[in-house]
This record gives sequence, C-alpha cells and structure tokens, in this order.
Amino acid sequence: MPLLPWSEKFELGIPSVDHEHRELVDLINDLHDRLGRTPAKEEVMGFLEEINARIHAHFALEEKVMRGMRYTELDAHKHDHEELLDGIHDIMDRTEAGDFVDLEAELGPQLKAWFGNHFATKDARLHHFMEEQGIDEESFVREHPDA
Repeated sequence: MPLLPWSEKFELGIPSVDHEHRELVDLINDLHDRLGRTPAKEEVMGFLEEINARIHAHFALEEKVMRGMRYTELDAHKHDHEELLDGIHDIMDRTEAGDFVDLEAELGPQLKAWFGNHFATKDARLHHFMEEQGIDEESFVREHPDA
C-alpha cells in the first residue's frame, strides 16, 4: 500500500508542476516500499540524494512559476520548501555520520505529513490565487511556454 496515495488535490493545473508532483509522490512511495526491505546504507544514501535533488529541482520550478505570476505568498511558500529541505539534509547528515536513522519510521511519515500538509495548504492557496487571477492551464502555458 502506498505511503502517500495520489490524489487530484495535488494538481495545480500547471502541467510541468503537476507532472513533477506525481513523480515526487511516486518517489516517496518507492522509498517507503524499499525501506520495508531494510536496504543497505549506500542504497539509503543514494535514495536520499535522489529525493533531495528531485525536490530541489521541483521547488526551483515551482518558485520560478510563482515569481512569473507575481504570487503574493511566494516568500511563505518558499520558506515551507526550505523547512522540508532542511529536514532531509539533517537526516542525510545523520545517516552519513553513521548514526542510526530509522528512515521508515522517521523520513516516511515526515514526507507524508509535509507533502499532505503542503498540498492541502500552500499549494491550495496557490491554486486559489490562480483561479482569482483567471490563470488556467491553457493561459499559463501560453504565457509561460518555458515552464
């Protein structure tokens, strides 16, 4: 059973962002499945590095999109992104240092809680902002072809 089942509430209506949201949810669920098999430290670190890199890239895209539409809550949204990345970096540092980190008990629930809350609050407000501004998928793609 997936740790974080996909839901349409994770979609913003921006194809590139929605695609990455789905990929991140799939990655989180893959991590959860792997951790159930007690992977080696190297596998855990590789997976953490992949999650870190993919989340960094996704947040950069999302923040670029928000800047492009002059989103009024960009700073708060970005701060939320930074808090998750700090938590992932802490787990990576502890794992690399050889401290025992029960990733299934610690990282899985942290990612599930963070993404569930982030999608339900920060991304929901962004979606509401887009609706208020009359920004839909078609107009966004037309005005921001590089996003």
